[in-house]
Formats: sequence, structure tokens, C-alpha cells
Amino acid sequence: MKYSKFFAPTLKEAPKDAVLPSHQLLVRAGFIAQNGAGLYNFLPLGMRMVDKIKAVIREEMNAAGANEVSFSFVTDAELWKQSGRYFKFGKELLRLKDRKENDFVLSPTNEESAVDMVRGVVTSYKQLPLNIYQFGLKFRDEARPRFGLMRGREFIMKDSYSFHANEADLKREFDLMEKTYSRIFTRLGLDFRAVQADSGAIGGSGSKEFMVLAGNGEDDILIADNYAANVEVAERAPRTTTAPKPETEGTFKFKTPGCNTIAAVAEFFKVDPFYTIKAVMKKAIFEEESRVVVFFVRGDDELQEAKAKNACGALDIEDASVEEVRAAGLVAGFCGPAGLPEGVDFYIDRELEGADEMICGSNEEGYHTVGFKVINFGANRFKDLAAARAGDMAINGGVLELRKGIEVGHIFQLGQKYSSAMNATFLDENGKSNAFYMGCYGIGVTRLIAVMVEASHDERGCVWNKACAPFGVHIIISNLKDEAQVAFAGNLEAELEKVGIEVLVDDRNERFGPKMADFELIGIPYGVVVGKAFEEGEVELIERKGLVKTRVAANEIVAKLKALL
Repeated sequence: MKYSKFFAPTLKEAPKDAVLPSHQLLVRAGFIAQNGAGLYNFLPLGMRMVDKIKAVIREEMNAAGANEVSFSFVTDAELWKQSGRYFKFGKELLRLKDRKENDFVLSPTNEESAVDMVRGVVTSYKQLPLNIYQFGLKFRDEARPRFGLMRGREFIMKDSYSFHANEADLKREFDLMEKTYSRIFTRLGLDFRAVQADSGAIGGSGSKEFMVLAGNGEDDILIADNYAANVEVAERAPRTTTAPKPETEGTFKFKTPGCNTIAAVAEFFKVDPFYTIKAVMKKAIFEEESRVVVFFVRGDDELQEAKAKNACGALDIEDASVEEVRAAGLVAGFCGPAGLPEGVDFYIDRELEGADEMICGSNEEGYHTVGFKVINFGANRFKDLAAARAGDMAINGGVLELRKGIEVGHIFQLGQKYSSAMNATFLDENGKSNAFYMGCYGIGVTRLIAVMVEASHDERGCVWNKACAPFGVHIIISNLKDEAQVAFAGNLEAELEKVGIEVLVDDRNERFGPKMADFELIGIPYGVVVGKAFEEGEVELIERKGLVKTRVAANEIVAKLKALL
């Protein structure tokens, strides 16, 4: 490809609102151009990246037995009403009407479309399992789109949906997709981890995220030798302490004026906060109502809100106001698990089950209970609520370490959530009607472009991995008036293209300095400078990573690049 014919406008300055390196560099290097808040046009360099990523994904998905399809971007809202998500999804779902006042949505995800494609067509267990996938445009009306392709409103995703006769086969496919995704991200040259994750609005019984480790990551993950999880769901081995345990001769209510914080209680009784119980009051929001729910954790732990939401089955949770706490009959600062007002829902962190000699609120202003034993509560009251932290012991041994990650893929075991709601059934081996067991699996195609830059760049520009770069070689002709240089560059391009190495030849009538600056900015893995050294039968080979320069005989450069690429 001749640069003089290639549309790749580069900029010296980044957009003023661009904070992340990926946003700055992808705009400056001419991969994308902003079209509105969270909306981006893809220029030829950007489209080459999209196509290369798609090609790797498509090859691996096909090898795993999946079938490529295409869902309509504009989806009949009736499907979303059947699943129940039309009113639950929130403002990120863009709802619209056509000229006949029929309701439609711009798809943010396509579980409903997949069910509709399969139901009534796949009718027997003999036609299962089935995995269908697409590369589709998605739209999520983010309240604050930012960071370029990392959090835009419109994006391209590879989303796939599998259908099964039973849960065991769903688990088999889930494991297969985990291996498939691992191959995809390995081929793309990414340092990633598959981590346990919260299923969020998609739902289902289990999910894993694929996180690329990067300093600018938006997610916190906790990792150990053989364990990795998003902080929202990370588990740990039960905590212990060497702090002396309080000793009492029974359970007593003790007057504690003004001690309405864990720090004040621990100081008052001269105990480690490990032996206190903290009450966290939240307003849980359900489909038909909202109410105050109390969550109890150790005094030196923090409540993990995603775990709390899952524990009580809420759509969302938020801080309860002073008025809401009072209306529920609760006493802020003096709340404990025993003697709560009738009807108040509560949950206790599972690490507290069976604990004794604890100090907690007495549910009376100015009083705490000492010598409290966390017993005689129903098993359903104990949930994993505490936030795991760096330094905690992992459940499989080792110490948890906090890392920053960027989500690039997510796989879910949906179970029968969507198929039951949408009456999508098949006849099993006993001739009985049963709802499909489903899985869904997503990869953010356009987001991956930004993630690759976050993971590999320097102060001069992008540094693409050779597995996914827009071109393999960037040839810079130093002097266009030198016919020998021009002819050699043309022959080199032809030789490399003949063996499948894609080449960008900078044949622009530009000064050498700006040409080199564009090579460094765009970040193609290898540059070949055809310049002064050519008179001596040599060219300069530049490895973009580290900008390592070496002289190579002109008649050996093809073999050298073939070996590298």
C-alpha cells in the first residue's frame, strides 16, 4: 500500500478531552475520528485493525464449532418485553418508535434475538448443542462516555449464544469457550487473566471476565498463583488474627454513649476491630419496591456492594438515608444482628458464622452487646459479603495481589433465564418439553484496539504487536528524487506482499523528519529506511519496540523480515 494513496491523517496534538494514551494516540495516528459523544468513525488504519481482530476470532470460533450469523441492529422491542428486560435494563437501552409508533431498541446485546432465531426451529435434543455468533454493532447510551473506544456508546462486539439440552452440556461449552477465548487473546499477543466475575445485568449462574493487565485498567482484580477474580466477587480464605480475644463471662448489654463508629467502640473496649461487628445499612431496589436491608461484616472489613446486591437479590443497592433508616426502626451506629425490628431483612458475612466473644450493637441508642455469639441464625442469613483485599490469603493458598485490568471478554452461564421467559423449548430424550439451557460469550472487538494501545505504547506513539498490527512493515523512502531508492522500495514491497507480509510504503513528497514521526506514531512493528546507506548496499531496519536500529544488506532484508514476521 502506497502512503500517497492511503487515507491516514495524523495530528500533532491530541484532543483536549483525551485522557488515556489509547484515546490520544488512536486519534493522533489516524485510526479513529470522533463523530459525537462516545461515537467514532473508523479510518482505514482502524478498519484494518477491526478486520484483523475479527479474522483471529472467526478462525477460533469456527474451529470450536460455532456458526456465524447476523442479528438486526434495530430489534423489535416485543422481544425485550418477552424477556422482561425492556423495562429493567435502564437508560443505557435506547428505545425508539418507528413511523407507525411501534417500539424498537438499538441492541446493546442480543440474547433475545438469539432465542427468537432458534425457538420453533430447533425443536429436539437431537439438534443440540448449537452455538451461534456474530460480529455486530452495539449501542449503550452511557451517561458519561469517555476514554475513546474504551467506553463509547457505539461499538462492535463479537457475541455468541449457545443452546443445550442440560446444564452439564452448558458447562462443557462454557469451558470450551474459556479455552477458545484464551487462544484468541494469546494469538493477539495480550497479557491477560480469566477471572471470576459478577454476572450483572446479563444474569445467569456463573461468569468469567477476560482481563488484560494494564496500568490504566478500569477494573481491580485480585490474583494469586492459581486464582484470579474481579474484586466484586473475589473470595478469600477466612481471616485470622493474632490480636488478643476479649474474654467475658456471658453476654451483656453495655452502655456505650457516643460510640457510634467501629473505631470508637474498639477504643472504648480496648479490643481489636476484628472482634467487632459492623452494620451497613443499604436501600435495596427491587422490581416492585425498595427497602432497607442490613448487612453485617467484621468491624475491620468492608462490605462489597456487588456481593450485597446478589445476597438479597436486588436489582441495585444504594446508601439508605437517615430518614429511611429511622422509618425502618433501626438505630444507626448501634445496630446488631439480634433483636432487629420485625420485618427488617438482614444478612451476615459467612466468616462470622459461629464466631464468639464479639461486640455488636444492641439495637438501642447508646448500647452495645459484648460476648455476642453469632449462632442461632438460619443458614440463608450467611452470605459472602466482605470485600477481599490485597494481602488476604487466597482460597487455594498464596497471597492475593491487587492488579489493574481492562475487560476485553466476558462469558456467562445463563441457564434457562431467557429461554423460560421467552417460551423457547425443545423436546428432550423422554419426549418432554423443556426450556433450553443457554450460555453467552462476548468480546469487545473495537475496545480491543484501545486495550492493545494501553498495553503497548511509548511517548512517541503506538507499539503494535506483530500478530495484530495494521501492517507488518513500514518502508520509508528518504529521497523520492533518487530513482534507485524508489525502485528498490517498490521491489521490496512486491517481494514481501508475495509472501503475505503487508507493507505500507511512505512515498509521500514529505520531509524525512515527519515521515519518521508518523512511523513512530502509527507503530507498525518494523520500519525499513531506504536512505543514504543504500549507496553502500544497505538499508536501516528499525524495530518499533524500543526503536532498535540495525544495518542490513539490501539483498538480505527480505529474508530478514520473513524470519521476523
